[in-house]
Amino acid sequence: MAPIAVGDKIPEGSLAYMDSEKGLQVVSVYSLAAGKKHVPGFIEKSEELKSKGIDDILLISVNDPFVMKAWEKNYPESKNIKFLADGSATYAHALGLELDLSDKGLGDSLLEGSHYW
Repeated sequence: MAPIAVGDKIPEGSLAYMDSEKGLQVVSVYSLAAGKKHVPGFIEKSEELKSKGIDDILLISVNDPFVMKAWEKNYPESKNIKFLADGSATYAHALGLELDLSDKGLGDSLLEGSHYW
């Protein structure tokens, strides 16, 4: 599968995050994205993006929910961003963001910059 492009329907998948009150939460990508507009962006632009009508800013990374929570804590200006974990890279693979480098002794990798969209 090729990486997603503008206008493509994203595949369904489950991602996890650490909620400060409820602990570990697992959510459906569709439940987060259905009927909403999403754009690439940066943490420092989150307020500007929200003011322009962006519903949610989802930062997905191939990491565990505890690492993602630590990232969130390091960016106090990230209150408008949900830090989501794809610990087994299942969702990244569903998006077609893998690159097989086994012949170079590196195994499967993710395409550069694939954790931002």
